[in-house]
Parts: sequence; structure tokens; C-alpha cells
Amino acid sequence: MPRAASLAAEIKKSRGIETKLTKGSSGQFEVVLDGKLIFSKKALGRFPETNEILEMVPA
Repeated sequence: MPRAASLAAEIKKSRGIETKLTKGSSGQFEVVLDGKLIFSKKALGRFPETNEILEMVPA
């Protein structure tokens, strides 16, 4: 989960928001904000860019 941990650290650093990492099935990488799915690796076929996620997370 290195990518998830790195993204979580950046969200904490830049937005001051604590995150919760949950291990999913193999290859699963989803970002959920307030119960709403905002990024899915399965749907898009790629990992998110950090800035892409930060733009969706309120400051």
C-alpha cells in the first residue's frame, strides 16, 4: 500500500485531514470522500495523480 500511504500523507500535510486506509482486493485502489467514490483505479485503469485527488479534497 505504498501509493495509498503516500497519498494519505500528502492529504494530511496539505489539507490537514486524517485518512483511513483499508486493504481491498488485489489491484483495487479507490478514494472515497464523505461516503462518495471520487476515484476508482478499476474504472479508470490507472492510479490517481496526487494533485488530481487534492483538487477534489476541500482545503
